[in-house]
Amino acid sequence: MALKDTVNALKRRGLSEDAISKLVSKFKSISEIASASAKEITSLGFTDEEAADILAKVGGKPARKLAKKIPEKVEKKEEKPQEIKESKMEIYIPIKSKPLTELQSKMLKLAEDMDLDVPLRVIIDISERLEGIDVPDATLRKILQRAHERYEQHLMDPHESAGIVAAQSIGEPGTQMTMRTFHYAGVAEINVTLGLPRLIEIVDARRIPSTPMMEIHVDPKIRNDVERVRKIATEIEATVLLDIADIETDIINMKVIVHLDERKMAQKEITLDDVYAQLSKLRALKGLLEMVDNKIVITSDEPSFKKLQNIVDTVKECKIKGIDNIKRAILRKSGDEYVIYTEGSNLQEVLEIEGVDRTRTTTNCIQEIYEVLGIEAARNAIINEASRTLEEQGLTVDIRHIMLVADLMTHDGDVKAIGRHGISGRKSSVLARAAFEITATHLLHAAITGEVDHLDGVAENIIVGQPVTLGTGAVNLVYMPVRREANK
Repeated sequence: MALKDTVNALKRRGLSEDAISKLVSKFKSISEIASASAKEITSLGFTDEEAADILAKVGGKPARKLAKKIPEKVEKKEEKPQEIKESKMEIYIPIKSKPLTELQSKMLKLAEDMDLDVPLRVIIDISERLEGIDVPDATLRKILQRAHERYEQHLMDPHESAGIVAAQSIGEPGTQMTMRTFHYAGVAEINVTLGLPRLIEIVDARRIPSTPMMEIHVDPKIRNDVERVRKIATEIEATVLLDIADIETDIINMKVIVHLDERKMAQKEITLDDVYAQLSKLRALKGLLEMVDNKIVITSDEPSFKKLQNIVDTVKECKIKGIDNIKRAILRKSGDEYVIYTEGSNLQEVLEIEGVDRTRTTTNCIQEIYEVLGIEAARNAIINEASRTLEEQGLTVDIRHIMLVADLMTHDGDVKAIGRHGISGRKSSVLARAAFEITATHLLHAAITGEVDHLDGVAENIIVGQPVTLGTGAVNLVYMPVRREANK
């Protein structure tokens, strides 16, 4: 937070200018003041009461002052269970980062000796490419120097409007996109939304895409065996009774006769018993089924044409085999392996099938990835889907702009849309919300509830005609003329 914003925030909390000047001399932001102890506040010249008042106004907890008010007897009662807890509790902090390799440690030390500000991530990426190669120290120094120069070139200027640049970077090429919506390279049978409609789906965080699909890879041991891959595809593809049978309605005898196609059943590895077992599970058909000469006959329990039609509708859509929501599964050879492409998506159940490679199987449904694999996986999915959508249209957008959008959509642990139902609709500024959509509603609601707009952001400052706190607008220049001496 800029110093000016901190001063303004402290003023809004009712602190005097003298108190603000003392606080700003040591602390640079509201969060620093809130996390400070009462002792640190009193060291600036405040009394205990004033320090407690300041911490209360900025959201801090004056723990020491509260401890003094607690009676001695209560403290003794609390000490005993605390000691028991400490004796039983074992704190375990998992180490999630990998230990540095010998080359990485060496490069890190060389960077420190050369006084170069190179991020650890950059050093790790470089070392992964150099692993196994004998590189002299002099060459390593040159590599680190070059990496440092490139890193300095790519740094963002202070007070740069990162969000506006990212919006322009993605939005401008978006207008060049064609409206050629349905296409997928290599799989002519499956339609997949691409182009501008797909980009809108991603940033809107749609729960179900207009054309959900999956790309399923199999284990490396069987990826060249077309028969075994096809067998996995038949387990995945949802098969309803109408796909493997003809359904006849006998109106005279009030019966529904299912004529099974043995060839189709053999292709999908389904037996007559499988079909009978699945139909028996349906509540509407309890006690109405019987097998007659490789046919399944369903007799209506009441002489009603409506009841007979209901039986036909129920039987047609009965799932015999496969996974829900996956309508079709198609095999295609990609390089030296067979890949299964599906129309429809059900990530959780697909990952449970034996023979599926869980590390490479993907879906274009971001909400499903979030529910099954977590928020970090959803963030990566947003980046990959948006990048691929733009690249397929021949448009080049810096991946860091897409990463910024993905971070904004997922930073609080949930996938939010960029719109009035998500990020834009949750802004603290009334004018910023009103500038986006449904202006009158936002202004009316703010007037009824008595909301205050502190004009901290970009949109609200533009509306009222003030300089925004970006670039030169974030810097205050004060001219102090030199006083001339009396004798001159």
